[in-house]
Amino acid sequence: MPDTAGEGVGVVAVNLSFPMANWQQVLHSLPTGYTEGTYERRRYGISLTLFNEGRSLKLFAEELGGNDFISLNYYQTSKGEQLKPCEMPVEKVMRFLEGVKLEVDVI
Repeated sequence: MPDTAGEGVGVVAVNLSFPMANWQQVLHSLPTGYTEGTYERRRYGISLTLFNEGRSLKLFAEELGGNDFISLNYYQTSKGEQLKPCEMPVEKVMRFLEGVKLEVDVI
């Protein structure tokens, strides 16, 4: 489990100086812009915006037709990587990233 700078709800910085976890691979493979996916049998609209030449990003996923959401910022700095969930536990963000199934357009 990653080291966290805090517990529970709020802004939590996570030290990511260990080998890339599955959720990190998913985060790095998400398309920029808007896409949709399914998590725990619920559909989500997922927006990903890159900043600083791709060294930081903002992800916001909103349950379509529901009240749930996922919000996070991710930074790659000279001191390492940081995951900062917005107003939610880091575990919720990690579970979403590990479990979301993106919808793929078939041509």
